[in-house]
Amino acid sequence: MSKITFKEIPGSIVAPKGFLASGVFCDIKRLGTGKGSNKGPKRDLALIVSETPATIAGLFTTNQVCAAPVKVCVERMKNGVAQVVVVNSGNANACTGKQGMADAREMVSFTERTLALSAGRGLVGSTGRIGVTMPMDNIRAGILEAAMELGGTPAHADQAAEAIMTSDSRSKQIAIEFLLGGKKVRIGGICKGAGMIQPGMSATGARPAALPHGGLHATMLGYITTDAAVDAKILQAALNEAVANSFNRITVDGDMSTNDTVLVLANGLAENKKFGAKSPEFKTFQGALNHVSLELAKKIVRDGEGVHRVVTVRVNDAKTIQDADAAARAVANSALVKTSWHGGDPNWGRIIDAIGYSAAKVVEEKIDIGYSAVGGKKIFWSLKHGQPTKATFKQLCAAVAPKEFELHINLNLGKANAVMYAADLTEAYVDYNKGDVTDPTTLGG
Repeated sequence: MSKITFKEIPGSIVAPKGFLASGVFCDIKRLGTGKGSNKGPKRDLALIVSETPATIAGLFTTNQVCAAPVKVCVERMKNGVAQVVVVNSGNANACTGKQGMADAREMVSFTERTLALSAGRGLVGSTGRIGVTMPMDNIRAGILEAAMELGGTPAHADQAAEAIMTSDSRSKQIAIEFLLGGKKVRIGGICKGAGMIQPGMSATGARPAALPHGGLHATMLGYITTDAAVDAKILQAALNEAVANSFNRITVDGDMSTNDTVLVLANGLAENKKFGAKSPEFKTFQGALNHVSLELAKKIVRDGEGVHRVVTVRVNDAKTIQDADAAARAVANSALVKTSWHGGDPNWGRIIDAIGYSAAKVVEEKIDIGYSAVGGKKIFWSLKHGQPTKATFKQLCAAVAPKEFELHINLNLGKANAVMYAADLTEAYVDYNKGDVTDPTTLGG
């Protein structure tokens, strides 16, 4: 991938030309919709609007239990263009049957009518508690208010970013500017996610065999806008690669949501010349989209429910990519490994145990395990060729003490590599998610 030069700018999803956004409170986050969602009068419905029809690309949860808004989006991706995304928090509209599908379709059609857009130009997203029907009177009122509040300032982007939050403690936004074919182009994005995080998304929601099985509950949502002119197939290919190396590489608790969604809208107002998949311009665009996606994904892990430490797990020299991925996910999702990270315990025994029970081909006598600072070149090895090094316990504790560090695992069986961005497992996570059935406000998504 060729190196690109860009600068971060304010405005996230409204930084690209021709995009507007808003976020309002319409009382979807009512008492009983979850501790994270029950925050009083905080915004819970967002609109993201392109002033002109935009090319679209999307990736969706591969959970076999799939929410109504995801199904509606998959249907509408065939249209190839869209102009508005309506997103609510506080209610996932998942496991809600025929009524849920009708409500998701009403959300997009009502939004299209409100904004005087052609039918089929709307997309929809939802996040919150599963199995609760949508309060459609509130939704319609919120759409009407959000339509009146649309604007293109960073404050409007802030409102939309807040409106899609559930258990998030802070909003997650980014925008960058760069040159593409001599034209100034911008890409901006917002996302949400803190729990029920181990996305495994595909373009149709169909599950590739290599993807791990996940659980059922919070959600990862990501919305990206750009004023670049990009053909639909090129945009989807770029999003596939960006997500494969970002959102599909994170885990907080190993659970895949029913609602995970990433959408990109490209309206072409930067007026760059469209480019092919083998052109230098594609490499530039891909690099920029990769950066935006990875930065948003990392923000999710850092804001994970109860997270104290973030660990980048790097598995190198596996026999196959599938082996590298399996070993990385086994370590990143091991409850024993994650709790040791939280305690600052450099327990490599738990790590090699997780590697050993993973689906990866491993040879005990070839495994190396070490630590480094984030992005650091010096690796402090605790295990070489399956045996402990002379590193002292005190030295190992110092290596895993930072709030963020990298774990390096060399299988020494091939040339395949994989990475996972993972979080520790804390008492705060358990306390947050266990709930109290006598108090509905403590029950999570």
